[in-house]
Amino acid sequence: MKFKPSIKPYRGAAGGWGSLEATTRYVFDSKQALKNLRNLMRVNKARGFDCPGCAWGDDNHSTFSFCENGAKAVSWEATRNAVEPAFFAAHTVSTLREQSDYFLEYQGRLTHPMRYDAKTDRYQPITWPDALRLIASHIQAMDNPNQIELYTSGRASNEASYLYQLFGRMLGTSNFPDCSNMCHEASGVGLKQSIGVGKGTIRMDDFEKADAIFVFGQNPGTNHPRMLHSLKHAASRGARIVSFNTLRERGLERFADPQNPIQMLTPKSSPISSAYFQPNLGGDMAAVRGMVKALLETHRQRLAANQPGLFDQPFIDRHCVGIEDYLAQVDATTWQQITTQSGLSESQLRHAAAIYQGAERVICTWAMGVTQHKHSVPTVREITNLQLLFGQLGKPGAGLCPVRGHSNVQGNRTMGIDEKAPKALLDSLEQHFGFSPRREIGHNTVEAIEAMLRGEVKVLIALGGNLAAAAPDTERTAQALRRCDLTVHISTKLNRSHLITGKDALILPTLGRTELDMQASGPQYITVEDSFSMVHASEGIGKPLADTQRSETAIVCGIADAVLGNQPLDWLELADDYSLIRQHIQATIPGFDDFNLRCEQPGGFYLGNAAAELRFATQSGKAQFSAAPLPETLFPQIGAEKAPFVLQTLRSHDQYNTTIYGLDDRYRGVYGQREVLFIHPEDLADLGLQDGELVEIETLWNDGVTRKVSGFKLVSYDIPRGNLAAYYPETNPLVPLASFGDGTGTPTSKSVPVAIRRCAQPSTLRIV
Repeated sequence: MKFKPSIKPYRGAAGGWGSLEATTRYVFDSKQALKNLRNLMRVNKARGFDCPGCAWGDDNHSTFSFCENGAKAVSWEATRNAVEPAFFAAHTVSTLREQSDYFLEYQGRLTHPMRYDAKTDRYQPITWPDALRLIASHIQAMDNPNQIELYTSGRASNEASYLYQLFGRMLGTSNFPDCSNMCHEASGVGLKQSIGVGKGTIRMDDFEKADAIFVFGQNPGTNHPRMLHSLKHAASRGARIVSFNTLRERGLERFADPQNPIQMLTPKSSPISSAYFQPNLGGDMAAVRGMVKALLETHRQRLAANQPGLFDQPFIDRHCVGIEDYLAQVDATTWQQITTQSGLSESQLRHAAAIYQGAERVICTWAMGVTQHKHSVPTVREITNLQLLFGQLGKPGAGLCPVRGHSNVQGNRTMGIDEKAPKALLDSLEQHFGFSPRREIGHNTVEAIEAMLRGEVKVLIALGGNLAAAAPDTERTAQALRRCDLTVHISTKLNRSHLITGKDALILPTLGRTELDMQASGPQYITVEDSFSMVHASEGIGKPLADTQRSETAIVCGIADAVLGNQPLDWLELADDYSLIRQHIQATIPGFDDFNLRCEQPGGFYLGNAAAELRFATQSGKAQFSAAPLPETLFPQIGAEKAPFVLQTLRSHDQYNTTIYGLDDRYRGVYGQREVLFIHPEDLADLGLQDGELVEIETLWNDGVTRKVSGFKLVSYDIPRGNLAAYYPETNPLVPLASFGDGTGTPTSKSVPVAIRRCAQPSTLRIV
């Protein structure tokens, strides 16, 4: 396909005709239009399938329960295009590495198990039995179980994830790196420290009751568009939406509902944000601290005047500890520190505080703009501090809402995909299955890559995902993958990771979420968990493209059977009937009583949240205020030199995670290209550069490694001075592997210190 690159402002609202046109185009481009129209009518519906895109919940009020990007995900998966053995016979791995990520996935669905042949530099077909025996032989040749890494994508179902971690633990490893390590880990860590539960405390209908919704570091118009419906409905009934986001994003400004005839046939659209603040990258913690400082001042003034204070003192006295130390830290934080680090003025933060003060019920929601910094855990806890001060937990229309990314990333963790699994889970598995799981903490994603670089990993199995493209420090990640004896990728489509092979390599083709999963006992359904702790059944309806594709659950069972045999667990029996897997989940994981029966409930069932019921599983038994200071500097590793610019990596609108659906970013006005760099126009002028010029971007880090990409086109954008933005995975080579969040291991992809310089060369970036 050919594209004409252009930069032109997008004048429309998010959604609207632009969304409808894009949805239609992707449905027809799949060459399965009727099939995909039928599929879309079943997305997120009872006895349908859960969207393979984001983890936003189902509102059950809309005629159609999918968004533009959900339609892209469904159409992208249910394509007629196929990557068969003849494709691999015609293309060497070396030549495929020269292609773009968009080209690779556009080729279609993987249909046959394939094994890499280094002599011919091609993948060649292999039978399923031979592939499973090959995996078993490599695993059985390991010196110890710590030489395997079991990576998981957030798309994997509850059933597959549960068996995957069970297989690993029976094998003797705790190495479960996953996509959450790279994205959302700070939310779980921070919330557990503050309230004892690493999940959000609200339910979907709380958006219908909130008086104010504070949105930190997220772009729902692209990353979880169905959230716009919830925000639109809240704004329409008078709730104040307050957005803190570094870039000015159309989806946070206004929205035209594609399902609303009035908004489609008139220029009418719904405003989203009543206040919009653009903090510096990494400045959200300082912004919230400024709000609290202003609110604390008013609180004390009222007490001094013998009036009721602002804070919910009965809630604090009954349910919280640590407030004295926290307020002392607020007092010790100067407005100069707050405004310098946040990039916002004192008057702006006082305005945000006034909106908060005027709301009886408040939701705070956030995403990766908060979680991909060195100080992300303190930032999550600072947001929690604000909510605790006002008792904004445990009541309708109020609470904490971390918005997860992929469709079951939260469910993966619930099912035990966790390198630092809780003792209660391990005890339960030991009692139920009669084996002793490893108690030591395993590797997260960054630690797994470092272990590969050291030559300590023999086998990598990836249950979905695209690790080579998703991980930071692209060239070092590629080196790490090549040092494995065997790399195994369980995938629906060709991607970059398949081309960065270990000494031996397999691609195993799997079914998609949209497809009928037929096993020996009949058609099967799987389950997923959304961001609101709702568990949904998901049952595909489309005929698989090839008989040689297997479900993720069946593949995991096949590997486990080949390695461990059928004792103490009959893995192949579980592959035949997923209800048996759910019986084991019911017996070992809290909240899943009568699991199979409850899957029949329309809309799914709620797992519950102790913190939402004001029961806090912390050491004190109460919610814990955090008294962390603001970071002295966001980049201690680069020494005294101040970084000229701070870069964040982000998605385009035609993208989900590392999947590139197209080369447009409609809402930001970018068409037919991806290697662009968003910059403030005054920064352009100071550099003596102009829109459209090409630059190289170089990371400033002190480890002696050169990290540089070139050929990026400058694009003026509404972004704070000193801040830059560009798409990943193209800019992942700039993120140092050693730069990760304190206490999380999450790469700091939203705060990369860089310099930029004019260059004359177009980009030639490829993983080689």
